[in-house]
Amino acid sequence: MDKNIKEYKEFLEDELKRSKEHSTILDEINIKLHEMREIAEYALNNNLTKEETNRLNSRLISLKEEIIELEKGLFYIVQ
Repeated sequence: MDKNIKEYKEFLEDELKRSKEHSTILDEINIKLHEMREIAEYALNNNLTKEETNRLNSRLISLKEEIIELEKGLFYIVQ
């Protein structure tokens, strides 16, 4: 196999690996977003005490922070 084809194959294999990693990250983000939606719908449809509201807000903040950390894995530097 000539050098250019071999390099191109390696490049494509790296891109495939990165795409799979991105897909996994996006799946995890999707799960967290669904949980956030469930919390919002629950809050909308129920009369919450202040304690419940604070607990749900804390969970939403935590999920947001987790999503931000996951998003960092979607970015990479092209060399």
